[in-house]
Amino acid sequence: MHIPLAIDMIGQAKAKTKGFRMVWLKSAVVAVTLVVACFQPASTQQSPMPEEVAAKLQQLGRVVDASKTGDVYAPLQEKEPYQGVKIERDIKYGADDRNLLDVFAPESRSSPRAILIYIHGGGFVRGPKRASGSPFNDNVMLWAVRNGYIGINAIYRLAPNAIWPSGAEDLAAAVQWVSDNIGARGGEPARIYMMGHSAGAVHVADYVSRPEFHKVKGGGLAGAILVSGIYDMPATSVNDYRVYFGTNASQHAEQSSLSGLLTTKTPLMVVAAELDPPGFVQQFELLKQASCKRLSGCSRAVMLPQHSHMSEVYSINTADTRLTGEIIDFMNTGK
Repeated sequence: MHIPLAIDMIGQAKAKTKGFRMVWLKSAVVAVTLVVACFQPASTQQSPMPEEVAAKLQQLGRVVDASKTGDVYAPLQEKEPYQGVKIERDIKYGADDRNLLDVFAPESRSSPRAILIYIHGGGFVRGPKRASGSPFNDNVMLWAVRNGYIGINAIYRLAPNAIWPSGAEDLAAAVQWVSDNIGARGGEPARIYMMGHSAGAVHVADYVSRPEFHKVKGGGLAGAILVSGIYDMPATSVNDYRVYFGTNASQHAEQSSLSGLLTTKTPLMVVAAELDPPGFVQQFELLKQASCKRLSGCSRAVMLPQHSHMSEVYSINTADTRLTGEIIDFMNTGK
């Protein structure tokens, strides 16, 4: 499914053509890199996955297992209290009880920082900002602060009580709150990025693709990062979306975000994991290839080797920087 353009048994091989950038890195003695880009390579040093972690993920296989994957990564994450970080929790950004967000910023103020808003997954029906005693999803916020950004962890209304398009509506309200309030916290409103994982990626894609929901001019985002999402429901084997979008298949094409993603002016970064369930990999390929037909050119596309559906985000703020190196380059270059 993913064919490397060059192989270097000593280290890393790269091939370039005009368009998107796709990175495929193998651990240990084989590193295979597929890069298709119209921008400069990331300057951030990228570190591989520890062999023992790779073995555990391979044993788990192509599953979505938050508990067992969390057991692998929790020992690698920071423990509270987090040094040098100012945290504001459970700030209301909308009317619903789940319209809440956390803000992570450095204790000492510096020049205005870009902002990363993180939107969690959970099959549309679950997902706290942070489970008690768990480092997730604080790990994404801590990584943001440690790398010169402000991190915002937002939650949204859940299905089946809240159905389409509640996710896009909630994200619109969250972006508006950040745009209006982040300057006082050291953020730069012109550089707001939003990252969604799994169901969160579906909501981010829906928000980006539908200007009618935007409360801030142009959507208010400098870029969007879509990690293992669904963008064309009639073309996917992943069925979890029905609890949120409904069971009327005749509506799913119109509800899908794909067509809007191909016309948006918001820069996109699309991510999937080698050990994702096949339906997510197929959606990654579909959006990656479709984006290259746009006048604006291909989106940045990153396939993470060795990673699974949960490890791709649970690994953030560990020594494995293959995803975060790409995020830094995307946020710094805007493409």
